[in-house]
Amino acid sequence: MKRKFEEKLKLWKDRPNRHPLVLRGARQVGKTYLVRQLADASFSHFVELNFEADVALSSLFRSKDPEIICELLVAKFGIPIVDGQTLLFLDELQSAEPHVLESLRYFYEKRPGLHVIAAGSLLEFMLEAASKNPERAFPMPVGRIEYMYLSPLDFEEFLEAVGKSGLVAWLSNYCVGDDVPDAIHEELSLWIRRYLVIGGMPASVYAYASSGIGESERELSAILSTYRDDFPKYGKKINAELLQKVFMRVPGFIGRKLVYARIDPGEKSRDVSSAFRRLELARVVAKVKHTPANGVPIGFDADDETFKPLFLDVGLACRALGLKLGDFMEDSDALLANKGEICEQFVGQHILYSGAEYDEPAAYCWIREARNSSAEIDYVIQSGSKIVPVEVKGGKSGSLKGLHFFLNEKRRHFAVRMNADKPSLLEGGLVTDSIGRECRYSLLSLPLYMVCQLHRLSSLPDM
Repeated sequence: MKRKFEEKLKLWKDRPNRHPLVLRGARQVGKTYLVRQLADASFSHFVELNFEADVALSSLFRSKDPEIICELLVAKFGIPIVDGQTLLFLDELQSAEPHVLESLRYFYEKRPGLHVIAAGSLLEFMLEAASKNPERAFPMPVGRIEYMYLSPLDFEEFLEAVGKSGLVAWLSNYCVGDDVPDAIHEELSLWIRRYLVIGGMPASVYAYASSGIGESERELSAILSTYRDDFPKYGKKINAELLQKVFMRVPGFIGRKLVYARIDPGEKSRDVSSAFRRLELARVVAKVKHTPANGVPIGFDADDETFKPLFLDVGLACRALGLKLGDFMEDSDALLANKGEICEQFVGQHILYSGAEYDEPAAYCWIREARNSSAEIDYVIQSGSKIVPVEVKGGKSGSLKGLHFFLNEKRRHFAVRMNADKPSLLEGGLVTDSIGRECRYSLLSLPLYMVCQLHRLSSLPDM
């Protein structure tokens, strides 16, 4: 299964000043698979340690001398550890003792020629505890390690996985103003509907590609169960029942500002907030934070308490909501329009991971709550020095009232709408505010299937 992340790992491998790499991402997004692929393609030797399967492996890392650690690893596994030829992989690092994470700094300082990668499905809990607890028993290897963030397969990776590389090439070469043949538009629209329910989790995509939609649904159900089985690992004082409730209800709040009391009026908002934070650390959910969008960077003054939720993956969200492929295949526009929140999830998870692989994933929206003049923008992205509002519509049409409000209030002159129609560019649009001020703007409409090209197409010089 081809992933864009493979090239990023190869660049890391070849960089002379690389640090030990820590892969961060939710369970089952493909971290272990990608590391094994890298080992097969680029290394003579591969040493893989799984600390969840064997907690005793932590004892091999008690020394602060990587030479001693490597000698013990060779004795244990019988595999040579040679700089430039061996990849050392520390998997499920959250189950290791803290000194294993600390040891990464010594590999950087004393054995920089050795390639070392660490990963863990619940690693975020260890990293947060280490960064926030002043009485922690070990120092974080700050400045001695680097991070990369891995997401589910995006839409174009999904197309590659199902044998549609020609469509990916066409999307990559599309320029604003190019003709879109009906046959291409219809086929890509069909694959969008499939992706909405299959999603980008590798196991689901593989099951669909090899056995069909039924096996994909089975895999998605299994993944949801796996996440629920992990809840006891989220902390000693967690309320597993509340976690379960929040986990299953978040998909129903996609596209809406989340008020904790609405998840369960019978629970304290503080407890629901804590449960959501636990799920956020596991990277099962994410916040689309409100930004006033007054300037760049747009995340500088974002509001952590005013946000809309995102689920990890649109396929998992549909499975949690009981939506099936037939729900999206019957008749297009009217049906998709009624499931606009699912389309918002689809676009949102792509925007969340659209930054550099080493940047913390982030997504932002704009919410104005004022008497008689409330408005919101689904997403706000940064394109170079520009702030670009992005509206998501499930069908071919829909109100742009919030978009017009934003453009006028912020004096912006370019916006993007993502919908089910062919691409188009409207220039010379005009909005007028309550005191008569006019604002001219251009509106770029892109079909949902161009989501991976959103930043490229919205950053053209004439945009």
